Amino acid sequence: MIRIVLADDHAIVREGLKHIISNEPEFAVVAEAGDGHEVLRIVRERPFDLLVLDLSMPGRSGMELIKLVHAEKPRVRILVLSMHQEVQYAVRAIKSGASGYLTKESAPGELAQALRKIAAGGAYVTAEVAQALALGAMPGADRPPHQTLSTREFAVFERLVAGESVTDIAQTLHLSVKTVSTHKANLMVKLGVGSASDMVRYAIRHGLADTDRP
Repeated sequence: MIRIVLADDHAIVREGLKHIISNEPEFAVVAEAGDGHEVLRIVRERPFDLLVLDLSMPGRSGMELIKLVHAEKPRVRILVLSMHQEVQYAVRAIKSGASGYLTKESAPGELAQALRKIAAGGAYVTAEVAQALALGAMPGADRPPHQTLSTREFAVFERLVAGESVTDIAQTLHLSVKTVSTHKANLMVKLGVGSASDMVRYAIRHGLADTDRP
């Protein structure tokens, strides 16, 4: 029996995932989490095998949470479930330690297959994501500006685009205001934007605007 933890801040989404999983006898949902802090508590308190993780939850940022879970329990497999179809999100999730990436739109038809593959020790990504991972590993490969951002810069970028203030971001990511301001300045240079509105337009143009963030 593969023990699964579901992490999504929308109860209705968790119910839908549980309904799909209930049809698969080899899987059992043993816990649920509605924010990043709950995820870490469950990781530290309960044994389980596989985490289905939404990238956009309150508390810890998605990419940071993947790394924290992986550090706490290296043997736990992580399937990221996200609203984002942009390949960059999947690439960052895999590089952070996830074993698979599935969009919420694809989940009804592909969730069981993805869980089986990851539980068996494999990876579950689309051909486009696999290609992006391969190209990113090649020296001198051309990449769009947002792919040059560090994980921390990308987390700050996401929250700035969602309209959060530097102070709020500092509190959420457990950083100083000065550090967040430095990340903001660096990412704006890397993206070649001069204002918050330019940053939002860049995010929309590249499919990086997260309208689902609380």
